[in-house]
Amino acid sequence: MKHIFQLLGKSLLIPITVLPIAGLLLRLSAEDMLNIPLFQASGVILNNMDVLIAIGIAMGFARSKDKGIPALTGYLAITVLKEGLGILNPDLDMSVFGGVLAGLMAAFIYNRFQHTKLPSMFSFFGGEKFPITMIVLVTIPVAGFFSIVWPYAEAAIDTFSQSLVGLGAFGVFVFGFLNRFLLPFGLHHVMNTYIYFGLGRYETASGEAVTGEITRFLNGDPTAGYFLGGFFITMMFGIPAIALAIAHAARTRKKETKALMSSGAATSLITGITEPVEFTFLFTSPLLYFLHSVYTGLAGAALCLLGIRHGFSWGAGAIDYLLNLNLSDGGLWIIPVGLAFFALYYVTFYFVIIKRNIPVIGREQETPEGNRLHQSMAEGILKHIGGRENVVTCENCITRLRMKLKDTSFADEAQLKQLGAHGVVKIDQHHIQIVIGTDAGNVKKDLQNLIGETPPD
Repeated sequence: MKHIFQLLGKSLLIPITVLPIAGLLLRLSAEDMLNIPLFQASGVILNNMDVLIAIGIAMGFARSKDKGIPALTGYLAITVLKEGLGILNPDLDMSVFGGVLAGLMAAFIYNRFQHTKLPSMFSFFGGEKFPITMIVLVTIPVAGFFSIVWPYAEAAIDTFSQSLVGLGAFGVFVFGFLNRFLLPFGLHHVMNTYIYFGLGRYETASGEAVTGEITRFLNGDPTAGYFLGGFFITMMFGIPAIALAIAHAARTRKKETKALMSSGAATSLITGITEPVEFTFLFTSPLLYFLHSVYTGLAGAALCLLGIRHGFSWGAGAIDYLLNLNLSDGGLWIIPVGLAFFALYYVTFYFVIIKRNIPVIGREQETPEGNRLHQSMAEGILKHIGGRENVVTCENCITRLRMKLKDTSFADEAQLKQLGAHGVVKIDQHHIQIVIGTDAGNVKKDLQNLIGETPPD
């Protein structure tokens, strides 16, 4: 089950990668920005996240090197599902849940029927093309079923949403805490997808109904942004404070530690990508990471209590902060609140690191490095995960290599960290994640070149 959620989280990253440019163009189209109406065309991406999610999940779960047919199968599944629901009940909208359902159905149908052989007169429709036919036949009765069932599920979801919103600052705290707490397991994307694209409903000036904190905020909903604002505190102030504390606490390799922490802090501050810093202490001190999760929740709760709301299209970094400032309520107050949290983060982390002698970067026990310094990152990783023969698949998300190995026990965590990996997560006997940072995509390509070919699933 854990692996399924891991794979689901990875698959959801596929459509999410388009959000930065979509959100940027949509915001720039506003009258208070560049006022270019044509840029509003990007809004179709935010309003069709269910379609993109269905395609992404179908591609992510498909057991095939060629993702074209799985992607088409996912598209057909969501479009038939939406059309069927609209015919039977025009008021029904499964939103992102429809995308998840359609994507999972498409992947199952594709994996089950991609090798189907038909009689010679129908052979053109067999093999990998057969799932295209099957998904339509399967989705139509599924749409009929959910036209009956979904109103009850929708009522339950609305109750949950209203309860979460009704909890006010505490609800925001819970979401912020879980957002960080689930990150090491790669499960935060699953929860985020609902909050960002499914929570709440707002009717735009054109009469179009949109859902989700991100979509509603960017479309001018005055109630959206309370579940988003706290992340500006964490990413613009909290992570840089952690980086500074680690740099100041370093006993060895001080220049290297300072350089690495400076890079990680800048990445978080500007773009909102936090993992390069977070994974430097996640595994060495669960206590520090727990505190980090609590502080993230507290940051959101504090802004909520102060009536401050802000939002982003991608990450809560300086780019989104400045770009969407005019859409916020009290957005400028994030800076003084953020400085207070900066002090809290720094003092806490520095004290705990020193007091408990936590072996974060710069405080590790020195180990012989041998000729590893002369190896590329990819060469070193391949060596310390058991070699090419141990690799089944190699993929990546924004900051991590997501690998399937024949046996993860051959992976040497200590050696991988010496190579520069920020963290290593062994999911089970076959699945491992290696946190590289924003260069994960390039490292994956290097690995695949070294392997010679992409191994089969």
